Amino acid sequence: MCTLRFARSLGFALIPLATCCIVANVLMFYPGGYSNYVREEHITKYAWSFMGIVGGGLAVFLPAAVFVSMGKCADSCGTETYAMCGSVMAALVGLSGSLYCCVVSVLALLHGPYCFTTYGWQYRFRNEGGTYLFHRETWSECIQPSKIVEWDVTLLFIMLCLSALESIICALQLLSGIVNAVCRPCCYKQEYSLNP
Repeated sequence: MCTLRFARSLGFALIPLATCCIVANVLMFYPGGYSNYVREEHITKYAWSFMGIVGGGLAVFLPAAVFVSMGKCADSCGTETYAMCGSVMAALVGLSGSLYCCVVSVLALLHGPYCFTTYGWQYRFRNEGGTYLFHRETWSECIQPSKIVEWDVTLLFIMLCLSALESIICALQLLSGIVNAVCRPCCYKQEYSLNP
């Protein structure tokens, strides 16, 4: 029962993280709160990868739902071992989604925002390897959307941190599920062999 309570608490922790990832990704389509940039297709290509919506969001809601309903699953499946096996599969889905969100967020941060400069629409910081993050004086070279560098960097950093937390939580349940699914039957067999 202790492992079920642990899984449920992890599931409840994943729900707000996944929700915030979805919101952050959606906000990337509306820099400064304006919708005209998405209509004119002046949004970074990384926003269209849906790393926060699909990776850090929907793919993480699945394990969250499985972890939260672990007690009911254990009752209907008959044993806690089967429930743990299911949680391992769900944790793998969540881990892959959150890692996808992490990787794409890092790539987007290194690439920089898509913005209008004196040379037209471009990825102004594409070839700088992320050094622009430490040189705020260069951010003003992006004229439109207004304060796009701050907007993108903030949202990408939020998604990076949240998806890193999601990865840790899913990895914890993955390890817990494997240990319980493998070790629990072995322990029961030993108990039966010791008690004639």
